[in-house]
Amino acid sequence: MSDKYDVLKLENQLCFPLYACSKEIVRKYKPFLDEIDLTYTQYISMMVLWEHKAMNVKQMGEYLYLDSGTLTPVLKKLEQKGYVTRQRDESDERILNVTITEKGEKLKEKAVMIPMKMGSCFTISQEEAKLLSKVLHNILEQVTD
Repeated sequence: MSDKYDVLKLENQLCFPLYACSKEIVRKYKPFLDEIDLTYTQYISMMVLWEHKAMNVKQMGEYLYLDSGTLTPVLKKLEQKGYVTRQRDESDERILNVTITEKGEKLKEKAVMIPMKMGSCFTISQEEAKLLSKVLHNILEQVTD
């Protein structure tokens, strides 16, 4: 017979393994990111800029599921390191544009091996990885507004 409080058991929560996995994966990234002097949030910000070269803070936040309050100090630090520039939009000063610099582009060469290094941290088949990515993106679409 099932107890009505079974729903409160940690083992019955989908959110817990997602949280724990995320935390542990970011922890595994740390030594690789330390080699290029980036935090995980700085790294994913650079990934967006390596792909798009320039965008405004609001657009970056949408890609990364981060608000401007979280993203602003990250971008300031990346600017201090010389990887990005931040400039107010000429037509609307409320908009802050972020552009990758040449130094930021060169950092991509150092970062290109990180996904492969991470791949050696745990074993998952390509099919499982694709399915997991699809499921997680599906959940993200449903829980974000």
